[in-house]
Amino acid sequence: MGASSSWASVSVLMIGRDSPAQKPEYRLYRSGKPRASTRCLIESGSWRFEPPRQFQCDQTLSDIQQNLTSLADLESLATSTQILTSNPEELTAENITAAARIVNTLLLSPNTTESVRVAAVATVSQLLNASAPDDSAENNTTLGLTVTLDQFAVNLSLTLDTSQSQVVQPNLVVQSAQIPAADTQGVQFTSLSGLSGSFVADRIQLNTNTSAVDLENGFIADALIYMRFPPEAARGRQKPSNVSVGFVLYQNDRFFRSRLYRKQRATVRVLSASVRGQEGSVEPPHVEMLFRPTMVNDTTLYDFACVFWNYSLEDWSTDGCSKGNASDGFMTCFCNHTTNFAALWSFREKYEYAEALDWISITGLSVSILGLVLTIIYHVTEKLRRSTTMPLLCTCVSLLAFIITFLSGVQNSSRQNDAPVENAETNSIPDSDEHVEPDRGSCSAVTALLHFFLLATFTWNSLYGTQLVLLVRTMRSHLPPYWRTVSLAVGWGVPAIIMAVTLGATYRVDNPLGYRQEEFCWLAALDKDKQFDFGKPMFWGFLLPVGLILIYNGVLLVLVSLTTCKTDSNLKSSSHLFLWKKFLISFSLAVLLGLSWTLGYLVLVTTGQTHLAFSIIFCICTTTQGLQIFILFTARTQNFRATMRCSVDYVSQSAAEWMFSIDVKLSPS
Repeated sequence: MGASSSWASVSVLMIGRDSPAQKPEYRLYRSGKPRASTRCLIESGSWRFEPPRQFQCDQTLSDIQQNLTSLADLESLATSTQILTSNPEELTAENITAAARIVNTLLLSPNTTESVRVAAVATVSQLLNASAPDDSAENNTTLGLTVTLDQFAVNLSLTLDTSQSQVVQPNLVVQSAQIPAADTQGVQFTSLSGLSGSFVADRIQLNTNTSAVDLENGFIADALIYMRFPPEAARGRQKPSNVSVGFVLYQNDRFFRSRLYRKQRATVRVLSASVRGQEGSVEPPHVEMLFRPTMVNDTTLYDFACVFWNYSLEDWSTDGCSKGNASDGFMTCFCNHTTNFAALWSFREKYEYAEALDWISITGLSVSILGLVLTIIYHVTEKLRRSTTMPLLCTCVSLLAFIITFLSGVQNSSRQNDAPVENAETNSIPDSDEHVEPDRGSCSAVTALLHFFLLATFTWNSLYGTQLVLLVRTMRSHLPPYWRTVSLAVGWGVPAIIMAVTLGATYRVDNPLGYRQEEFCWLAALDKDKQFDFGKPMFWGFLLPVGLILIYNGVLLVLVSLTTCKTDSNLKSSSHLFLWKKFLISFSLAVLLGLSWTLGYLVLVTTGQTHLAFSIIFCICTTTQGLQIFILFTARTQNFRATMRCSVDYVSQSAAEWMFSIDVKLSPS
């Protein structure tokens, strides 16, 4: 064989109820391509290999389909089909269609042998893992294949003349049985949960005579179906006869493409049941099913519907079915007919909502509000007529509005986790497997306001820096006459446009989480796996434009600093006083331009202790930005100091006069 050869078990066949024979199939590989196949047989307690079959590696699925004739070597063609579909992720829609037609022909052929049946069912199991896009021809072919599988299941044990027959593959189970109708109250088919997530033969159980659903203690079922037969039907027979029952269990619903139910992350198993007597089909009046949903991490079951596949509608339907409760991890369904059943379920995310703001944030934001209010009052009363004051004033207004909105509304007050779990009695098909509460408006409104005001803050501080460069580098005392109009249009218009485009492109009333987060009111940033998603509005609606603004502001800071040092001869002095003034000019401009927000980008790309350190520094710098602006642009000015001195003197004098008047009133006349 060579050092590069390897063996791989791919299928298991169980035949007979009393003495099952397990027959794994093995393949011989060379350079990653299968060259031959053989099966290991267990007969009378001893093991032996069948003679290996060599594959024709140059043939395709289309070639096999053309060679399917009554005289063809069906076993070789079936095995080759199984091999050619062994990598389902590489299959195209045309490959799947061809493979499904081959399997359909093989299962309906009167010359089908045991080996052909095993290879055909193994091929179907592999097709269930295919990931080819939706295709109408493929859908029609695979749907036709499900009908053939139902016929194959109900006729298998009759064809083999055995009481029970079973074919188990990782994604597909075919179970068939012949049962005495007169002595049977009901039949139960159960697929028990395993560790691998695949179907295993020893985890498939069939009880041919039970009066009710019976699940042994300590066992967990992935899917269960119980059919109760009418006693009057058994009594009405003149001669004892057998009833053929067949079950087909699909690991997923890939062959059942629904237009009504949009599935993204849920795994929906499909369970088929068929009954046939000597006089034709027999419809049990009571069919009960249990389905265990495979929950996605950090989700809870919200609602489910009990359905069957309606071949006329080519979609799921609830006619003749009702749902029970959803307890002990199972979804209970009841139907009055047999066909392909499923439980379509919807889940709801379990969100970990943001905790209340810590004392650092609250303290910093509170002093920033005070500083911004004083700065706005001072500049409105002292410098309203100066056009150069407008960018600074608008920066303070937008930053103040952002902080107030943030403190009052960033925590989500209309939480989805607070909404009651539906699980209504009505058996209605959910629109999607993921349930999102319709937006109540408040959190999305807060997100839009925060987005707008923060973008406006960065836009206005960038306009302030641009204005400063125009004045300093050109040595002008006045700005161009159009500057005020352009500034107003850019300062408020550009953030409004970005916010509106982001909102319009991602917001939906029935699913607001494409626009915002649920844990707190801010732009959506993470995907379903809690990983940063560059397609979310947090990146292209905020981080990208703010990053460009910060780069531009950094260039403005360098230009202003270089120009000031070059033109002001006083700043060429090496004394500590002049160096301190130079530093204050650059630092004040850096604070106003919001360059401390660059630390936020470092927070995003770091981990561990470095991430913690940058987070603390970022929190302190950004929450106190309003206070920093007040100290550097208001408290340091001579006019403000003079005003404060006059105010203090006035308050002191008023207090002294008030105290004097009280003393006069209290003194004896």
